[in-house]
Amino acid sequence: MMKTALCLSPLFALPLLASSVRIYQTNSAGDDLDVIDPGTNKIVMKIKDLEAAHGVAFSPEGTRAYITCEADSSVWVVETKDARLVSKIPLSGHPNNIAVSKDGRLIFAAIVTAPGAVDVIDAQTLRNVKTIPVKGNAHNVYVTPDDKFVVVGSVVGKSITVIDESALKPVWDIGFDEGVRPIALERAADGSTARMFVQLSNVHGFAIVDFKTRKETQRVMLPDTPRRGHAHSDAPSHGIGISPDGKMLWVNSSLACGVFAYSLPDLKLLGNVATGSTPDWLTFTPDSQFVYVANAGENYVSVVKTQTLTEVARIAVGEVPKRNGTMILP
Repeated sequence: MMKTALCLSPLFALPLLASSVRIYQTNSAGDDLDVIDPGTNKIVMKIKDLEAAHGVAFSPEGTRAYITCEADSSVWVVETKDARLVSKIPLSGHPNNIAVSKDGRLIFAAIVTAPGAVDVIDAQTLRNVKTIPVKGNAHNVYVTPDDKFVVVGSVVGKSITVIDESALKPVWDIGFDEGVRPIALERAADGSTARMFVQLSNVHGFAIVDFKTRKETQRVMLPDTPRRGHAHSDAPSHGIGISPDGKMLWVNSSLACGVFAYSLPDLKLLGNVATGSTPDWLTFTPDSQFVYVANAGENYVSVVKTQTLTEVARIAVGEVPKRNGTMILP
C-alpha cells in the first residue's frame, strides 16, 4: 500500500498554508517525532533521538512542546520553532500521556507505574512539584474545557479519577467493568464539561458519562461492519476526539481499520472512513475541516476531510505512530 502523501488540490492546501498549524506525530517504536505542516501535508521538522515517545502537549502560546518519553521516564521540553531540547524533566515513574492546563502554568504527566499517579510539573521552573496518587495505573490524562479539573483514566484500575486542578487533589472517581482507554470531553454551553465519551478495553464503542451527575448514562456500540481488521491489545476502539467546533465526534476502530463519525449533540452516525491498520489516535486542524488519524499498524497518518468523510492524503511517518496533537505556532 502506498504511504506517500497524495496530491492535494489548491482548494485544500491554500487555507491552511496561510496559518501556522503543525501536527506533531509521536512514533512509539521509533526514535524520533514527526512534525507535519497540514498546508502541504509534508514533514517539515523532526525531533530526533527521542526513543519511545508517548504523548505530546503544548504551551498555550505555541512556543513549546511537552513530550513524555518512556525510554527515560521523563518529559522532554522542546522549542517548537527549531526542535531545540530545552530540558528533560525526571518523573516519578514510567509515563504515558500528558496534558497542560489551559493557562499553561501546569503540566500533568500520567504515571502508569503501579500504584498509579499524576506528576505535576511547574511550566515556569520546569520542575516536578507534586505527585498525586490516583485509582489505578494512570494511562491518559486530560484537562477539562473550563480548566477546573484534571481527568485521569486507568486501564488496570478500570476507573476515572477526577482531580481538582486548584487544590491538586482527587475529588471523585467512577468505575467501569473494563479498563479505561482514551476519553473525549464535551464542552457545555457555559464552558463546563457536559459529557465524557470513554473508550474501554474489549468494547467496540464507548461509554457516555454525565460529568455533573458522575454517572454512566449510555453505552454506544460501533457498527459491526465494515470488518477489515481485528482488535489490538484488547482495544478494538482506541482513539476518540471532538472536533474543535464541537459538532462532530470521531471514533477510531481497529475492527473497521478506520474511523466512525457522529454528529453532536445527538450522536447520529454519519459514516465511516477507511484509513489503515490499527488506527490509534487522532487530532484535528483548528478549523475542524480535517482530522489526522495515526495508523499504528502501517506507519502512516491518514488525512480525512470531515465534511465529505473522505481520506485525502496519507503521510509516511516513523515506527508505530500513536499519539498526536495539533498546535499553532506563535
